[in-house]
Amino acid sequence: MADVARLAGVSQATASKVLNGRGDVGAKTRDLVLGAMAEIGYKPTAVRHQHPRERTLVTVLDIVESRYAGTVLQGILVAATSAQAELLLRLPPDEPISTSRTAARAWMEEQKASGVVGIIALAVAVPDPMLLAAENLEVPVVTIDPIDTSESRLVSIGSTNWAGGRSATEHVIKLGHRRIAWVGGPLGSAPSLERFHGYQAALDSAGITPDRAMIRHEAFSVEAGLRHGHDLLALDERPTAIIAGNDEIAVGILAAAKELHITVPSELSVTGFDDTPQTEWTTPRLTSVRQPLVGMGRMAVETVLRMADGVQPASRHLQLATTLSVRDSTGPVPSS
Repeated sequence: MADVARLAGVSQATASKVLNGRGDVGAKTRDLVLGAMAEIGYKPTAVRHQHPRERTLVTVLDIVESRYAGTVLQGILVAATSAQAELLLRLPPDEPISTSRTAARAWMEEQKASGVVGIIALAVAVPDPMLLAAENLEVPVVTIDPIDTSESRLVSIGSTNWAGGRSATEHVIKLGHRRIAWVGGPLGSAPSLERFHGYQAALDSAGITPDRAMIRHEAFSVEAGLRHGHDLLALDERPTAIIAGNDEIAVGILAAAKELHITVPSELSVTGFDDTPQTEWTTPRLTSVRQPLVGMGRMAVETVLRMADGVQPASRHLQLATTLSVRDSTGPVPSS
């Protein structure tokens, strides 16, 4: 820049004004500077955006291809766009960021230096070094459906998982079912355990003793639903209803029933959880507990931006109500 200014016969400040498109430079002077830049082949070391966004949010998530994640991200994106905030997606940090305080702080400092004002963690754990770095650098963190809800330092957004699990189970009980199986997500997942406890509460209220052979915990995946669906439907006294911990598990169970030539819902009732768009695509259409996934994404953005402005939420754990969407995959208990 000093060479450009010297060749054009102007000050370095004037040359800088031309480079940045300032309007307070005369046309003749501007031509001189641009000519000098062209003559010596000057290129700026960094291109500055003329109208940079003031705020950037980072969303950390593990699985982007799931319908659940995609629907929540829709709410995050809509809310971020409305707030004129830029949105970046990140995978969960690997070693040593997730275990080293020094590495975690360096990562967080890098985010803050690039304009990040808040972090949204979608259904992933927030390692303690990351949480400590965020606290020290005053970068707010909001989690959606956190794996661990016992961390009091985190602000979390979820749904009434316990009530949802109970409502799905009560629905099939009212249809006359008594042999009701459960296929849920991993035992380490707080949302999955809350849904399972709702299932247990509904059975207890109806005076039904749960059969341990019909209770399964694994992964929120179609593959897990298919595998456990085959196992459960091969039992001598197979269930007449299966409560799934999410829609993907339920889709796997429906596939297992089809492969075993078991008709849904006349021989088997199946419920899901999340009420993702795929519930309308299954055959038959899937009864599912509706989580307000888009609303959870929007609330996360609104909450983290308010926290960035210094406004703390009234509660550290925010829950949105669930409702049961009854479709074609549930029906009366089959006659013996």
